[in-house]
Amino acid sequence: GNVYATLSGPRNQKTPVSIFRIDRDFQVRPFVRDLMNPTGLAFDGEGYLYASSRAEGIVYRISPTGAMTVYAEGMGVATGIAFDNDGNLFVGDRSGTIFKIDRERQIFVYATLEPSVAAYHLTFDTTGTLFVTAPTTSSRDHVYTINRNGEVDTFYNGLGRPQGSAFDIDGNFYVAASLNGQRGIVRITPRREASLIVSGSSIVGFCFLEDGCAAIATNNALYHVELGIEGQLLPSTNS
Repeated sequence: GNVYATLSGPRNQKTPVSIFRIDRDFQVRPFVRDLMNPTGLAFDGEGYLYASSRAEGIVYRISPTGAMTVYAEGMGVATGIAFDNDGNLFVGDRSGTIFKIDRERQIFVYATLEPSVAAYHLTFDTTGTLFVTAPTTSSRDHVYTINRNGEVDTFYNGLGRPQGSAFDIDGNFYVAASLNGQRGIVRITPRREASLIVSGSSIVGFCFLEDGCAAIATNNALYHVELGIEGQLLPSTNS
């Protein structure tokens, strides 16, 4: 029930606290220090947190007490990360590569995409399809899908600067993006019908909470918003 949030800072500059933990009572506590430009976060099935450093191209494994070890190196400009149901970790190098790291820490090139000006954001659906957002200089960016064979397709085209994403239990896809010039959180149904459900000029990411609410991140704050949406559970891994 805790929420974890990065404070990434300018490239190649460390912030005093890299990752914060926000408890159920909304108390904000420093969790990790001395991690350069943390960007993507993901948990494994044992409660370890994984964080990418876009400056170092490293994915770190972080214990429940905040102790860090290197999990994988050479990830380019490492941004979004996500686990699949088999315990494989996927890492988005925003210069154009999606890496797959298996449970033995072998690294594979899983797919290649157009480079992003900001970051890749990765989310799995219940079928094991990987959804990727990648802001570019275009005003009509794609949401990509990558199947289990690494084949890339377009799920939706026409968003402005799509970033963080998540699914609800009904299979609707949600993404922080601009739709028809208005910024916020966009819902895209399985029939690929898009609508804006939350409006906010600087929203970059979010996650659904267990009470039907969402934690919504802007560039400098987190908001607790009641939406009445039940989020899809993250993959259960044993890595």
